[in-house]
Amino acid sequence: MTPTRLHQGVRTASPSTARAINDRLALGLLQREGPLTAGQLKQLTGLSRPTVADLVERLQGAKLITVVGEAGAERRGPNAKLYGIVADRAHLAGIDVRTDSITVCVADLLGRTRAEVSMPIDAESATVPDGRRGRRPDVAAAVELVERAVARAGATPLHTIGLGAPGLLDPVTGALDGVGWLPRWHAALVAAVRERFGAQVLLENEANLAAVAEQRLGAARDRDTFVLLWLGGGTGAAVVLDGALRRGTSGGAGEIGFLPVPGTGAMPTAAACDGGLHSLVGAAALGALARRHGLAAETDDVQSAERVLRAAVAAVAGDADGPADRFLDAYADGVAIGVAAVSAVLDPGCVVIGGESGHAGGDELARRGGERVARMSPVRTEVRAGTVGGAAVLRGAVLMARDAAQEELFAPEG
Repeated sequence: MTPTRLHQGVRTASPSTARAINDRLALGLLQREGPLTAGQLKQLTGLSRPTVADLVERLQGAKLITVVGEAGAERRGPNAKLYGIVADRAHLAGIDVRTDSITVCVADLLGRTRAEVSMPIDAESATVPDGRRGRRPDVAAAVELVERAVARAGATPLHTIGLGAPGLLDPVTGALDGVGWLPRWHAALVAAVRERFGAQVLLENEANLAAVAEQRLGAARDRDTFVLLWLGGGTGAAVVLDGALRRGTSGGAGEIGFLPVPGTGAMPTAAACDGGLHSLVGAAALGALARRHGLAAETDDVQSAERVLRAAVAAVAGDADGPADRFLDAYADGVAIGVAAVSAVLDPGCVVIGGESGHAGGDELARRGGERVARMSPVRTEVRAGTVGGAAVLRGAVLMARDAAQEELFAPEG
């Protein structure tokens, strides 16, 4: 019904506008549904046979679609040809920048991974662990990693690059802002990548990209409105309302780690979130909580937090009333405070738990958090575990790059 209304609407448009609308409609269908025959395009768009034939010829001429097969062995001829998007028409890259690692994924126009590489970073000594001691994990090392991924994929040039990083994103300048707690080289990476590859580079907060991935590929596929609560080295949230990310006036929407929490013994400041929700659910807080419950937590970093959470989830399966059970209950109490606060202000109906710690806690943490929120708040909120996993930021970066590339390429001159 929607394609029919759209087609009726373009009858009064100029010929060039009508062609552009029809082309984008057909390309969108091919992107979502996969290869289609001209007859299937006619049926799905409501366009006439001559109009479909015209747009197919036009899109082939623009090298956006090509014949990829036939509909069936029993059918032959022009009407059986299957048309699909030319995946190699453009190559994309997603970059996930952390304080302790960088991961790069190169993909084609359909979002299919062509190569993926990563590089760990020793955050304390600020060195790349590749034998070159003393070398900072600076912009040059990160750019080299992208070059390696591009070479492995055989994908030159890159059309669009999506880059996810922790920290605030200034909506006016598009640059990382308020990142005094991040390595200095993070903020310089965007310009260096743009200069080296000549591609458009899109920067986004890591939690926002994880939300994009969960909405398109994971736990929030059935939701137009939801919040992703990021639990990891940092604590944050991504707000999706009516299908769109909401970043706020200054880019700070979702900075829930700074939410003041009574009883923590401090108050957050503009430069530190001690005394905020982060003091209850961040990696360091989780390590301290584990030790109070007699669980092994060697350090207070993200990796240790993941390990202790996974071990606790595995332990409660065999011991429903042991130290691991009490530890998970205590951690879920803190998570529930964050979810309840979000629900009281936004009433999103659904909160997805993501980030490294959220992924490690999985369904068990989401269940316990949901039970507590139901007791704490009159606002009905479903708490779900994210399903995209540790690659959520990277997948979100690729999706963002693909959307931007398609927006430009799927608008043939008419």
